Amino acid sequence: MSLNLEIHALQSLPPSLINRDDTGAPKSGVFGGVPRQRVSSQSWKRAIRRTFEEDFDPAMVGFRTKRALDLVVDDIQEIGGEDAWPEDRAVAEASAVFKTLKIKLVDPKNAPEGDELDDDRRRELAKTGYLLFLSKQQIHNIAQAVVDADGEKIKKADAKKLFNTDHSVDIAMFGRMVADDADYNVDASVQVAHAIGVHASEPEFDYFTAVDDLDEDEAETGAGMIGTVQMMSSTLYRYANVSLDSLAENLGDASAAVTSAEAFVDAFIKSMPTGKLNTFANQTLPELVYVAVRDTRPVSLVNAFEDPVVAEQGEGRRVVAARRLAVEEREIEQQYGFVPVAAFLIGLGDLRKPFEELDVKETTLPELGAQLHEVLVRELSLEDEAR
Repeated sequence: MSLNLEIHALQSLPPSLINRDDTGAPKSGVFGGVPRQRVSSQSWKRAIRRTFEEDFDPAMVGFRTKRALDLVVDDIQEIGGEDAWPEDRAVAEASAVFKTLKIKLVDPKNAPEGDELDDDRRRELAKTGYLLFLSKQQIHNIAQAVVDADGEKIKKADAKKLFNTDHSVDIAMFGRMVADDADYNVDASVQVAHAIGVHASEPEFDYFTAVDDLDEDEAETGAGMIGTVQMMSSTLYRYANVSLDSLAENLGDASAAVTSAEAFVDAFIKSMPTGKLNTFANQTLPELVYVAVRDTRPVSLVNAFEDPVVAEQGEGRRVVAARRLAVEEREIEQQYGFVPVAAFLIGLGDLRKPFEELDVKETTLPELGAQLHEVLVRELSLEDEAR
């Protein structure tokens, strides 16, 4: 039996620009034959990782960087001491591990013959050719192995083990792809959908001016700068799912998978991409969150909004969207038998009412973590371990 955790949310944004394309326009997509606002999964996953860093143990979160060698070198010097491990030695031994793993480093280019590179320049050039995802524990383990080897070559099998164990939560959840060797890839245990508007919408333009303070003091008229910025407002449907089995495999610990899944749900609800956040202050929270634990494959409810939502007499789009979502879930349960083993609902005002016909427990965000923990521990048969 597989166990999957789903999070469905409705979240309204005022005029904002949290995620833009290469032209500076809000990202959009066509669904149901009409244009909708879209926020990419990459954008919101980044926001979720940032929330992990702020709200939970920093050791849970890894680094995605081209400067992985720098991090290893720093740890080598901290563990072994800078006297025993000066910069040139630490860089050379750490680089040897990356070469053993066949992870290419960018070599110094066009350095004048006989020109000695200072530490900053050496590190500037010693980068991986792409962003590399490593956990803090993996970085520490590699550094510790280098210090313990004390100049001896680390075997490839040992180096691969250092790289493929002790994954951070975000690596275990969102996966890792290493171009140089697929053996280091990690299959994601979390799927995050692109958030999409439940109704038709198109970008608008905000024309703005800025006044030069000194010119203003001298009674000058006119703007010191003018420009435009695009913006969009929508009620978004957000969706993600977590495979508890895959997460437990990636972390090597089912109990850790339960704790991490709880943290993911919390971060999914609280997170907000930061694009133009200071300009628009679009600091909203979801007005409705439906969490389902299924022993079937996961199911998105996005097709509830294939027909664009419109406000009805006496009801705003949020209420109509909530009713659409509840109807879609009920139909899925009745027609396909995909009934959750447990379901929870957080909602504002009348948005909770459509779910009264479903077997769902109304709750609050402060209570949700403990309630999810109880269900996941039970379904994964971890009760004995918990005792």
